[in-house]
Amino acid sequence: MTRLSAEVLAADAAEPITSAGHTQLGIAVLAGIAVIVLLITRFKLHAFLALTIGSLALGAFAGAPLDKAISSFSSGLGSTVAGVGVLIALGAILGKLLADSGGADRIVDTILEKAGGRSMPWAMVLIASVIGLPLFFEVGIVLLIPVVLMVAQRGGYSLMRIGIPALAGLSVMHGLIPPHPGPLVAIDALGADLGVTLALGLLVAVPTVVVAGPVFSRYAARWVDVPAPERMIPQRSADEPERRPGFGATVATVLLPVVLMLAKALVDIVVDDPGSTVQRTFDVVGSPLVALLAAVVVAFLTLGRAAGFTRARISATVEKSLAPIAGVLLVVGAGGGFKQTLIDAGVGRMILDFSENWSIPAMLLAWLIAVAIRLATGSATVATISAAGLVAPLAADMSTTHAALLVLAIGAGSLFFSHVNDAGFWLVKEYFGLDIGQTVKTWSIMETVISVVGGALVLLLSLVL
Repeated sequence: MTRLSAEVLAADAAEPITSAGHTQLGIAVLAGIAVIVLLITRFKLHAFLALTIGSLALGAFAGAPLDKAISSFSSGLGSTVAGVGVLIALGAILGKLLADSGGADRIVDTILEKAGGRSMPWAMVLIASVIGLPLFFEVGIVLLIPVVLMVAQRGGYSLMRIGIPALAGLSVMHGLIPPHPGPLVAIDALGADLGVTLALGLLVAVPTVVVAGPVFSRYAARWVDVPAPERMIPQRSADEPERRPGFGATVATVLLPVVLMLAKALVDIVVDDPGSTVQRTFDVVGSPLVALLAAVVVAFLTLGRAAGFTRARISATVEKSLAPIAGVLLVVGAGGGFKQTLIDAGVGRMILDFSENWSIPAMLLAWLIAVAIRLATGSATVATISAAGLVAPLAADMSTTHAALLVLAIGAGSLFFSHVNDAGFWLVKEYFGLDIGQTVKTWSIMETVISVVGGALVLLLSLVL
């Protein structure tokens, strides 16, 4: 029988599991994932509860004592929340300040003033990519899609021609770029370097968003030609601030954590001396926690005070930003618990043993696993977390660059073909006033293009780096 314990995990690392053990573990993994999928899709259970029950089911099917399964799940949940929970919270605060202060509107309005005609799809990609850096995907949709609808209506643009680029920018940021929850958890699970992952993620994201956004939108606009739905075009909020932050200050604030983390990665490569004062300084300044915290503190001045917010208003904005992420934190934490249960059960060792006899590259294997879980559960975050747990042993002997690329392969796979079991599918359908078939021909195909192009670029980079 398999035991969820450190002792057995150590034994697995030293000695491969027998074929019978592989069979039992394989069945346990499939059963655990099936439980999660069934609870989410059939019984509409919250992903947190589904992941919790699925983790315990996995342990039971693997023949582990219940107390060991509970211990593995709890430790995984705790370590995941400890590793990424604060970062998610800081990202939510920054996103809320950006939205409430009018900073997001300032970015949108400024770029739209400079764009027109054929350049509008490119402007929408740029807007979505910049806004999407600190915002969760759902928040980005709620913030940007009304703008897309207004631009389409007032400018006489095809809704799909400018809507698809905006969606592509948001989706690529969500799947590939930290500090979004999925990439952060995968980085933590695989022991990858965040700065290197961020740099390579941007390298993959730019061509991916170009193909899936402005290029693909030409075809999407031909396949689905619908007007912007009047009922979804919003009116300005009554509590909109009297003044808004400046464009330069807003963009600088949003990009500050990205710049700090990239600077750390660059210094690590150029200096390469752990005892150096310069490298030690950038290791602190460029750490995700300090970089995001710095951006939040700066945002109090450049966004909050610039919009005329009092200290009480800023405090209220911070408080409001934290409540909606409770569900995100619980899902991410439960995903980490499921990941740890997989690892402690010896599934990682099983994947490692199987992969040694396959000619399939590790990047492609990670992508395929993420695709399968994404199609089954509908959640990009669940797919990323689960796939990261399954392929974590593959990253043990990888270089820093390849470990980062493995994170990106998982992120790309987690975006594959969003359909009816994905909340994003329904958000897009309702905002754009589409039927299910039209949503599949636009949104679902766009997600698939992102996944395939991103995965292909990761494979290519793994061959040359």
